[in-house]
Amino acid sequence: MSRAQVEERVFGALRWVVIAFLAVITIFPFYYMLLLSVKPIDQLLLAPGKLWVGLSELTSATYQEVLRSTDDGGQGFLRMLGNSALVALATVALTLLASVPGAYAISRLRFFGGRQVSAVFLAVYLFPATLLAVPLFVMFARIGLQGSLVGLAIVYIAQTVPVSIYMLKNYFVTIPRSIEEAAALDGCSRVQIVRRIVLPLSAPSLMATGLYVFMIAWNEFLFALLFLAADPDKWTVSLGLQQLANGIEVSKTVLMAGSVVLTIPVVLLFYAVERLLTEGLTSGADKS
Repeated sequence: MSRAQVEERVFGALRWVVIAFLAVITIFPFYYMLLLSVKPIDQLLLAPGKLWVGLSELTSATYQEVLRSTDDGGQGFLRMLGNSALVALATVALTLLASVPGAYAISRLRFFGGRQVSAVFLAVYLFPATLLAVPLFVMFARIGLQGSLVGLAIVYIAQTVPVSIYMLKNYFVTIPRSIEEAAALDGCSRVQIVRRIVLPLSAPSLMATGLYVFMIAWNEFLFALLFLAADPDKWTVSLGLQQLANGIEVSKTVLMAGSVVLTIPVVLLFYAVERLLTEGLTSGADKS
C-alpha cells in the first residue's frame, strides 16, 4: 500500500471522527435543553442527569406557561415573540434597503477615498456597544423614542448597516463587470442593472447578510434592556428570557422552554434559506 493510499484512508477516517465530534458538541446542548423543557420538574429533581424521558412522562405545561399571557398567569412570551419578530424583520428589510446601494456604489463607482470607505464602515462596527449605549439612550430620550420598538429598530439598523455594506461589497466585486456592460449596451440604466442583474445574482449573499442581521436583532439584549426595561408590554424575547433566568420562583424547566422558544425561529429560518445560502447562482453567468 502506497503512502498516498495510507494518508487517504487515515485522513478519511479522521474526517468522520471530527464530524462526529463537532455534531455531538453542537447538537447535545440543544438536545438537553429540549429534554429539560418537556420534563416534569419532579422528574428533573429526582434524576437531573437522565438523558431520556418516556413518552408518558412528557409534558407541554412548561410551554403553555411560557406562551400564556401574564394576565393569565403565564410569562407572556407569545407577545414578546411578536415584538422580536417585528423589530428583527424591520431591521433586516431597512438594513438591506440601505446596504445594497451603498455596497454597490463602493464596489463599482470610482470616487476619492473609495478604497478606504469599506474599512471605515467596518471600523465603525467594531465600536463596543457599551460605548454607544449611554449616548444613544440620552439622544433617543430627548427625541421621544426611548421605550419604543421603532427606536430600538433604528439602533439595530445603525449597528448592522456598516457590516452589511462590507459583506455585500465583497460579494458584488465578484460579479463580472461584463454582464453589467452588456446590460448597459442593451439600454439598461444603472438602477435597472442593479434590480435586474445584480440583485438576482446576489441572492445567496443577500440571504446570508439578512440572516446575519436577523440573528443580531433577534438575540440582542443590551439595547433592548436599556430602551424597553420600563415597559414590559414591549419586551423582546431575549429580554424576557433574561427575566426568567433571574426569577427566583421560575423553574429551570420553564427557563429551558423559553430558551427553546428563543432558538427555534432562527433554526427554522436557517434551514428555510439553506439552499440559497449554499447555491452558487453566479456559476457560468459570464458565459451565458
